[in-house]
Amino acid sequence: MRRRDDAGAATVLVVALAGVLLVVGLALGEAASLMVDHRRAQAAADLAALAGASSGECAEASRVADRNGARLRACRHDGPDVLVEVEVGGGGWLARAVDLLARARAGPR
Repeated sequence: MRRRDDAGAATVLVVALAGVLLVVGLALGEAASLMVDHRRAQAAADLAALAGASSGECAEASRVADRNGARLRACRHDGPDVLVEVEVGGGGWLARAVDLLARARAGPR
């Protein structure tokens, strides 16, 4: 009976662990990218709401949203306040089709 040789078993284990680390790293990168895009969408919504409230026009809110890389989806006046909703496209490798929404309200208070 021949004895089996275990040479190369550690190489297979190292390659498998490297693959797992690569997948985990990609997943963490995607999560970080989505978080950054969400923060960008919220900042654009906040600035657009402030612009709309200070000028009283949704056209100004739309211009500010565009300058911040977002698209104004909705803008309405609620008494003295302005409510806006903006959309930002996801920038991650796997999440390119994700559109992130953010809402903000601003007024003279």
